[in-house]
Amino acid sequence: MRDGAMGGGQGAASNHGDLGWDDGLYRDDARSYAPGTGYDGGQIPGQRSPHGGGDGPDPIPGGPGAGGADDGAAGRAAAPGGGHRRGGPRRQRSRKRKVLRWVAIVAAVAVLGTAGAAYGYYEYLSSKIRKGERVSGKTNVAKPKANADGSSAMNIMILGSDSRLSADDQKLGGAADSAGARADVIMIAHLSADRSNMSVVSIPRDTRVRIPECEDPKTHHIYPETNTIINASLGRGGPGCTLATVQNLTNVYIDHWLMIDFSGVVKMADVLGGVEVCVQHSVWDRPTKYIKHGGSGLKLTAGKHVIKDKQALQWLRTRDAFGDDSGRAKAQHMYMSSLMRTLREQNLFGNPARLNKIATTAMGAFEVSSEIGTPKKLYDLGMELKSVSPSRMTMLTMPHDADPEDPNAHYVPSKDASTVWSLLRNDVAMDAGGKAKTPGTASPTPKPTTPSGPPAAAPATIPVTVVNGTAGTSDQQAVGHRATDIATALNTAGFTQAKPSQTAVPSPGTSVVYPAASGEQGKSDATSVAKAMKIPVSNVKPSATATAITLTVGADWKKGTDYSTTLPKAGGVPKSADVYNGADKTGCMPIQPIYRWAG
Repeated sequence: MRDGAMGGGQGAASNHGDLGWDDGLYRDDARSYAPGTGYDGGQIPGQRSPHGGGDGPDPIPGGPGAGGADDGAAGRAAAPGGGHRRGGPRRQRSRKRKVLRWVAIVAAVAVLGTAGAAYGYYEYLSSKIRKGERVSGKTNVAKPKANADGSSAMNIMILGSDSRLSADDQKLGGAADSAGARADVIMIAHLSADRSNMSVVSIPRDTRVRIPECEDPKTHHIYPETNTIINASLGRGGPGCTLATVQNLTNVYIDHWLMIDFSGVVKMADVLGGVEVCVQHSVWDRPTKYIKHGGSGLKLTAGKHVIKDKQALQWLRTRDAFGDDSGRAKAQHMYMSSLMRTLREQNLFGNPARLNKIATTAMGAFEVSSEIGTPKKLYDLGMELKSVSPSRMTMLTMPHDADPEDPNAHYVPSKDASTVWSLLRNDVAMDAGGKAKTPGTASPTPKPTTPSGPPAAAPATIPVTVVNGTAGTSDQQAVGHRATDIATALNTAGFTQAKPSQTAVPSPGTSVVYPAASGEQGKSDATSVAKAMKIPVSNVKPSATATAITLTVGADWKKGTDYSTTLPKAGGVPKSADVYNGADKTGCMPIQPIYRWAG
């Protein structure tokens, strides 16, 4: 694997007062921790309170005052695992040690779509971009083939790191010697193949998942597979490990990742001039007698406000006043929608000085996967994201249930999550503004006009093993007899050697795999099996471990024998996903009574 830029060294002492934040927000006793949890990769968050508690432009090179290295770059060094910072002891971290930075990433990328055309100082901008391995964990989710028009949907994983490795980050709260970076924000931004719509799905940081074996690209340390909360994946191999974890959870191929930290949020919020938000009541998110170390410090009067700098950070990290994690996600979606509308309304090309400031800030605000780590590629990506109208942007949260192992602190995907993943895999618009796909047309793979390999063997000669994966995840219940039902349907279709497996293997999505060693013939045979059940050809994949063609009936196919009838319709998002439309200018956040004030 190529070396990434996953870590950093110890920077300057913390100075929390710069933004008016209390040290108590990051104290170890801000939450109670259960002893003996034995989680890998670092300390996990403790129980939730029953009350919902928790948590100047760069100079142009060659011009006057032109500088050299990227700000804070000297402080960066590797910090693998969930382990120690160099020069400081390992320390527990509070659940509240986080700010949701994803809006700053989306802002930065969208800005590049507007400002990137002016990069006459290409090499300078290139020097500001930090890059890392796209994937550093075990995953076998294959990239879908292009559709009949040659177009493909794009999925981008957006991460917010809680790292405070640079002096800038430490000024925003927390100590330099706190534990390793964790992915406190994990989102999938899905851009449709025709670039007409975009969906952004948030995955709660405290979701329990299976993190695969990962290798740290910098140190080459191997982290074994483990079962823990998803935000620990960042410390077990960098963003590439989180990407592998998300792919395995969703069965959705992730093309790229972008990551931002505390200081990136502030820089992007400042350079963009603020974002309009709204609260139904005057709000003051502060410590209370129930949550003594809670509160972001956000204090606003009722109505609309343009926020930036400290207030933008406070808005994004406010949890208690908005009720819970779902309320916080809703507030973040409101912020992102408003920010994207603001960007579209600004005429940046009429102000070269501001254009330079925004482009330079955007390039240095985040770390990206290496395959998009140039100004030109980020510009192209930004242009594609910018083309989507706010009315076709849908933001939602992964449907989730309380984790049976720790119901007060952690989540697991609910049964509705499989519908969301299916919408992503099949590139179905979540806003109902697009046309619903009709049965048999949802495959992103065009029907070939000429054979693209050897013809498939006669159905009766092809052995097929059918596996029941309808549980989706290990904590859910599988639908009974699904493997037998599909094997029987295959028998009826002429695949008389199809037999059900006696072992269930949970899978979010349906797939047909064939032994990689069988080559093109195996692919042709597996494709014939998929077509018999009207499964998209893009779901056919080679496997190094398979000994025969295996059809796994996933959580997206819990009834019937015609897969195409199970495909979701446009706008078919479960209510539990808490949807927010990007064009909504009327949204106004409700406030919990205890956090209201007579402002």
